[in-house]
Amino acid sequence: MIKHRSITILKTTTAAYIVLLHLSSWMPQITTLPQGAPETVCDTMLPFHGQGIQPANTAPPFRIEPSAGTIGQGQTLRVDIVGVPNDLTFGGFMLQARSTSTPNQIVGQFNPSEDGLSKLMNCEYSVGNSVTHTSTTPKRVISLEWQSPVDFEGEIVFNSTVAQSYDTFWVGVPSVPVRVVKRDIAPVGPTTPRPNFTQNTRPTYVPDYVPPAAAATPDDPFYDGCGTSKNCFGSKDGCVDSKSCDFVAAIKVIGDTYEFQLKSKSKDAAYVALGLSDDNKMGNDLTLECVPQNGKVSMFSSLTSAPPAGQYGANRAVVPQSSARLIESSVVNGVIYCKAQRDPMTKVGDKVFDLQNNKYFLLLASGTGLKENSVGYHDLGRVPSDKSINLAELADLGGASKLLLRLHGCFMIAAWIGTTSLGIIFARYFKQTWVGSQLCGKDQWFAWHRICMVTTWSLTMAAFVIIFVEIRAWSGERNPHAILGVITTALCFIQPIGALFRPAPNSKNRPFFNWAHWLGGNLAHLLAIVTIFFSVKLTKAELPEWMDWILVAYVAFHVIVHLIFSVILCMQITGCSADNKQAKRANDFPMGNMGHHHGMRNNMKSDRKMDAPFAGFRKGLLAVYTVVLILFVIALIVIVALAPIEDAFDSLKEKLNS
Repeated sequence: MIKHRSITILKTTTAAYIVLLHLSSWMPQITTLPQGAPETVCDTMLPFHGQGIQPANTAPPFRIEPSAGTIGQGQTLRVDIVGVPNDLTFGGFMLQARSTSTPNQIVGQFNPSEDGLSKLMNCEYSVGNSVTHTSTTPKRVISLEWQSPVDFEGEIVFNSTVAQSYDTFWVGVPSVPVRVVKRDIAPVGPTTPRPNFTQNTRPTYVPDYVPPAAAATPDDPFYDGCGTSKNCFGSKDGCVDSKSCDFVAAIKVIGDTYEFQLKSKSKDAAYVALGLSDDNKMGNDLTLECVPQNGKVSMFSSLTSAPPAGQYGANRAVVPQSSARLIESSVVNGVIYCKAQRDPMTKVGDKVFDLQNNKYFLLLASGTGLKENSVGYHDLGRVPSDKSINLAELADLGGASKLLLRLHGCFMIAAWIGTTSLGIIFARYFKQTWVGSQLCGKDQWFAWHRICMVTTWSLTMAAFVIIFVEIRAWSGERNPHAILGVITTALCFIQPIGALFRPAPNSKNRPFFNWAHWLGGNLAHLLAIVTIFFSVKLTKAELPEWMDWILVAYVAFHVIVHLIFSVILCMQITGCSADNKQAKRANDFPMGNMGHHHGMRNNMKSDRKMDAPFAGFRKGLLAVYTVVLILFVIALIVIVALAPIEDAFDSLKEKLNS
């Protein structure tokens, strides 16, 4: 009996011990860290859950959803952490915003939550740049507010650690990218300095799971009805048919209702806008703007302005905002969409926009920047329609001709990379070549130099006039191309005028003229090349960035050829030739020695009876230089004339394949 009771007690004790053991091992699994992530994990975002528990490497059943794909500097964005499906709960989390260009940089600041479900973290002494949970209460969704820094511009991604339970969690769950763009707001009066919310950290954990990129949707419903029930106008010719416009507008008229749709799929876009214009130039146009703000799309009406009547811009204050109404809008993964209705007649000051009876050009634009109470420059593109239309009538719309713009670029390429480069070579290294041979009564080198420079002058003046006829005002783009182009044109204009007043060879003022003429010509050439480099960045030019490398190759080739010619000249001057003294007198650069005594001039005339040494080599090198220079000019003119060149090649491939 005693033995039986002892066995019973032993079994009971053993069972209780086993139950307690299981409870002790199971208890931690039903909870995450109850008071949130510690600041010691700011770098890795990796929870310390003990027992060597590793993050899950499967696709996370949670999403990080920012409310907008674009946000201005200093603005607030809503960020949601949600389960997939929606009834899935989680206990703990940690969230940061990091720069995509510098992954170890934590960006921005979170606002304190009103529901008490989250608390701010100060990672590396930066206030509130991360956020975590305050309790392990099951949550289906949590909404947070994040404020972008005023001193940051670029792309960020929200990274999160989400814990479904103690031993099941995912680290580095990313959101779609969000673009932080400039806001050109000039402070009025004294302001209080804002803290810098950017902080460098060193993430040492890279998640195994990377979400796949969103697949392109070939059948975009935006284009349904284009050409049959509504007018559609896109960022480039043919993009409406291929449903591939970077930004696009559609206009549909039903009775007295004028319905406008706008869309931009560029992740960098801060707005998309459509203007109704009496011509195809900016200024005095009634504009509809769609602008993402604080996670939703806002719609504004504005009137544009442009020189000479005023500065480039769009004024919302002068247009009744009730003249247009927002019907639908969305911003998903950076894609901006809005639908609005406008009254048939809108009066702005003394100007009346009568959509029923008048015809208008369409001005479609998109850009990455915003101003206070206005959109910024249309650096993503601005496309005017090729004709004015009555909005109620279906029309086949294309972009306005860019012939004058392309001619301007081609003329400047031919002038400053082609004829100027060749003319400088003739004047500097061929004064004692082709001696005894003349062209039009002048020495060969001078005749060819003058032909090249007259061609440069003519092309430059024509290009200068063409661009002002095309734009009709000063460029509104933030690029030094325009001011450098004006300076170059001014120097080019005065060069031949100065040559008309060239002093006689024996004049004491001749050296001053020689130096001034040399300096003006070389300075104009240098500025012209720099100006062409800046043209690659112009939105209107639509030039590929790799064109810079062709320009760099030209500069390198031009410099190398000059060095070779200069070495030959030095060899002649320093005695590497048997005719050293003759070579020196014939080829020494005539700046200061012009105007010496009569005997010197007689010797110079005597020396000019024969070519300087190495004339054959110099002629051969000139031939090679000319051929290569022509190839550079042809290549660059093709790129400028067919811009955007990639689209031109794609179109050509499609025609060849069909």
